[in-house]
This record gives sequence, structure tokens and C-alpha cells, in this order.
Amino acid sequence: MNARIDFFASQTAAPAMKHFMAVGRAMKDSPLPAVTQELVALRVSQINGCGVCADMHTKDAAAAGESAVRLNLVATWREATVFSDAERAALELAEEGTRVADGAGGVSDEVWARAAEHHDQEQLTALVILVGFMNTATRLNVITRQPAGGYRPGQFH
Repeated sequence: MNARIDFFASQTAAPAMKHFMAVGRAMKDSPLPAVTQELVALRVSQINGCGVCADMHTKDAAAAGESAVRLNLVATWREATVFSDAERAALELAEEGTRVADGAGGVSDEVWARAAEHHDQEQLTALVILVGFMNTATRLNVITRQPAGGYRPGQFH
């Protein structure tokens, strides 16, 4: 499969992508735990069917020491016993924040409250920005059919 657009070679897209990718890098330095960030990024990628993002976040998480079992169970996190309550709350918020068209009102008060039980205000802020960032990234990649499989851990950091 060939990409429809090379964002980094486009005179129109390259400057915007530089700033857009800076948002993702800024989240890496946020107080939201790195493992939670990778799990959330992977889940949003799965929901939106973005192979290139799933490739990236699976490989980055594995390179950081995340287990294959946990990575393989992200898609079924509700039934899996390998995630902490804080990770589960973050994954739930990520799902509702990604599937906004599936539910009236977006993220429910109950889901927000569960996330707030386990994450302080700065972590919640980072989580919301990360979910929004990942939804944009996945949509850009899916629309333009970016190919997956060639990512090297840490390539964009």
C-alpha cells in the first residue's frame, strides 16, 4: 500500500505537521505515566483502525518494557485483569472520548469521575489532550492510507 500523501514532503502539510507532532512530544513530558500514554494511544489507534499508529505505539511500549500480554489485551481491557484501576479509567475515558458519536454527550460524568479518582488535574489534562491528539493523528493516517509495519521504536522522539 502506498500513502496518498507524504505529509513531511508536502509544502502545505510539512509546517503544520511539525507543530502537530510537537503536541505529541509535549505529552511525553507530561505527568501522565508513560505506560498509560502508550496504552491509551494504542487503544485509540485500535478503535480508529490506524495501523501505523498501532504499529508505533505497540513497538514503543514494548521497547519501554511493556509485556506482550498487556499489549495484546488492550483491545479487551474490560475483561483483562492485567491493568491497574488507573489504567482502566484512562482507557475508558479514551474510548468514550474517541467514540463521541456513539453516545449522547461524549464522555459521561461517571467515566470522568472514575478517571478523576486516579489522575490529578494535570494528568487529566494530559489525558484529554492525548486522546484528542491521537484521534487527529489516526484520522490523518487512515484518510491518507499511511502504511504500517516500518516504524522503529523512538523514531519520532
